[in-house]
This record gives sequence, structure tokens and C-alpha cells, in this order.
Amino acid sequence: MTETESSSADREGAQKVYQELLSRVGESAPRPRLEPTRKLVSLIGDPQDSFPFIHVTGTNGKTSTSRIAASILRAHGLRTGLLTSPHLVRVNERIMIDGEPISDFALVSNWNDIRPYLQIVDEELVRDGQEPITYFEALTALAFASFADAPVDVAVIEVGMGGEWDSTNVGDGKVAVFTPIALDHVHRLGNTVAKIATTKAGIIKPDARVVSAKQEEEALAAIGQAAALNEASLAVEGDQFSLISTRVAVGGQQISVRGIAGEYLDLFLPLFGDHQASNATVAIAAVESFLGGGSQPIRRELLEQGLANSTSPGRMQILGRTPTVVIDAAHNPHGAKALASSLRKYFDFDELVLVMGILSDKDAHGIVDALAPLASHINVTQSHSDRAISATELNDQVGAWTSGVEHRNFNTLDEALTDAREWAAASPSRIVLVTGSITLIGEAIELAQAQGWKQ
Repeated sequence: MTETESSSADREGAQKVYQELLSRVGESAPRPRLEPTRKLVSLIGDPQDSFPFIHVTGTNGKTSTSRIAASILRAHGLRTGLLTSPHLVRVNERIMIDGEPISDFALVSNWNDIRPYLQIVDEELVRDGQEPITYFEALTALAFASFADAPVDVAVIEVGMGGEWDSTNVGDGKVAVFTPIALDHVHRLGNTVAKIATTKAGIIKPDARVVSAKQEEEALAAIGQAAALNEASLAVEGDQFSLISTRVAVGGQQISVRGIAGEYLDLFLPLFGDHQASNATVAIAAVESFLGGGSQPIRRELLEQGLANSTSPGRMQILGRTPTVVIDAAHNPHGAKALASSLRKYFDFDELVLVMGILSDKDAHGIVDALAPLASHINVTQSHSDRAISATELNDQVGAWTSGVEHRNFNTLDEALTDAREWAAASPSRIVLVTGSITLIGEAIELAQAQGWKQ
């Protein structure tokens, strides 16, 4: 069999794995339980115990912080695993090994290894009147098995939702990281920041090191209480470490950081947005906590390399030029506000068309309120997700929530983007912003690739 044929067969196998995952209860309806995942990983040899890991939770910035931390660890010569959610284009993106999405071959091979044990646990759960293993429970076990098989020296594990009962919590993170906590998934996690933070604080393990971004008072109180109960150390942004400064630079920004163990001045971060500077600050503190217990500074050349190689797909990413198309996965008011505050600082434009699609379980009103003031007009659309608000319904809502902003609905993202890019191409001072949901961003990336947009 030729290499091309083998690659084609592997790709087909990986797609079948994804379809099997999709056949399970989806990520929008997680089950607040750990025992099924514990049973599954136990049957496959507890792979999560074969490597140390940094556990990351929060509401916004989890993926970027995780990716930056993993990049810094790789600069130290460590072979890394990285589990993030959701994916933008292919499920392989969620399980990264040494900076690359897991290969189709490894994905299929590891899935075939765990499938018999999945079936055993499924049968036991159904017999007991419970739901079979869910999508994310299965994905978590697959990621842990893949990291053990690779093998990796260290992993950075992003929580799927919450913390205490999230399936990733079957492992013991040496370092627990909290990015900013805000209201999101209120139907699952609670309707106050305090309740959400308490659930997320469930990832703190005995004698762990805890690193937290700046938080609202009630969130920090919940994290502090959980840390004290577990005799875990706590380092908080603004107290034990901080972002000293950031300034716009070509292709990103120049940041200076006071870490837990050292001070790092004038470092280049190839990501846009002040929130990314904060994410990098938290990631630096997390790596300091992991590698030296918070007592040893990171060597400057390694930190420079780790930050310079950091990527954050779908987060203030330039998807196309002539005209400029920026995509951002902001899907809640907190993320939308961060995007709005950073956009004018990092991009030079006079007029902007907003291409927007939002999922039904999100705070659409809050997202629109944050972003509509930027827009000359809004192209309302929807992704292919079955959770997407219809373009017609969202367009009506935009009309009710805004005043004086022209808005139109488009049945498909392709139509909305074609119209937006044609409008923006008429003037160099115009740009296109695509945002509102991660599923919409993933589809925009696929369209740009298929249509050969100039990068």
C-alpha cells in the first residue's frame, strides 16, 4: 500500500472514530459524574497516572493559556500532551502531542485499544439504568490513553466544563490553574459566579500548587477555600505575580511579566489582545509552579522560545487579507467584551462588518451588546450546529437589542462572508470580524481554506 493510500485509509478511520464519538451524549449535556470515567480508565490501566499534568479550568482563556503553557514546556525539551476543547475543524486538534494534532493512525489505534473497555462500561451503565459513556468521557479516556502511548513527559489538560465532576478530574493535577471565571453554562454550573467557582475549584488536589488569574471577589474566595482545605499553595495574579506591561508590536505584542520566581522583561508574544498578555502571564506562573515549585525562574531563552512559538487558533486570528478578515471564538459576554476592548488597539480600521452566529445556550444579548457598537453593519447568520440560533431569529433579536445599526440575515456563513468581504474590499480602512460561536469560527476556517483566501 502506498503512503497516499495509507494516509487516505487513516483519514477515513479517524472520521469513523469521530462519528462513534458523535453517536454518544454530546458535550452540551454532560453528566455530573466521575465514576464511569474512573471505571473506564481503571480498565485501561489508569493511563492518567503515567505522566504529571497541569489542570486548567475557568470560563475564558482556558485554551489559550493551556497552549501557551504547553509551548513553554516544549521549549524545555519536554514531550508534551495537550487536551483542549472544542476543536475548530477536526477532532484531532483536541489531542496534541508534542505540539501537533494526534495523527490519524494514532487516533484510530488508541481508539481501537480502548473500545472493548468502553463497551464493557456502557453495558454496566445501561444495566444500572444510567446513560452510557458520553462523548467527552470517551474523549478524555482516549486522550489519556494516547498520551500514555506516545509517551509524553507532561500534559496540560483543559477541563471540558466545570471541574469537580468533569471527566478530566479522574487525574491528579500537580498544578491547578484558574483563568477568569464568569457566568457561563449557568444551567449546568449554577447561576452565580460563586457557585460556578466552587464547582471549578473541585480540580484542586491535596498539596497541589494553585495558580489563578485575577478573579471577582466571590470566585477568589471559593478558590481560596478549596486551596486551604487541600493544603494547597495559592498564587494569584496581581499579588504573587502580575503583568507589568504590554505594548502593540508587529505581529502581536511585547510583554513584561513579574512571575512567581522571576521577572521577565520585553518578551514577544505573537498573539493579539490584552487578554492574551494576561493568559501568557498565568501560563508563565503555571510553568514556574510546575517545574520549580514556584522557586526557580524560567531561563530567558527558553521562555522567549516558548512564547514565540505560541499559537491560539481562532482567537483574534487573521484569517484573510485584502480584505482583512479577523476571527475570534468569543461565545459569551466576558469574551466578547475582551474582544471589543482589544480590537481597535491591535487593528487599524475605520469601518467594520460583524459576521455573527450564536448558539442557543449562550447569552446572545450580552454578546450582541458587547460587539454591536463596533459595527457599521451586522451580517447575521448561523453555523451548521443543531444548537445554533436560526439566522432569522437572531436577526430579529439583533434588531430589538440595537439601535441604528443596519443588520441582515443570511442563511449560510458562505453567503454572509461573501457579502462582508465584498463590502470590506471597497476600502482599505474596512475589516471583517467573524465571531459569536466556536462552531462558526471552525466553518469560517474551512471556507477560507477551500476558497484559497490570501493569508
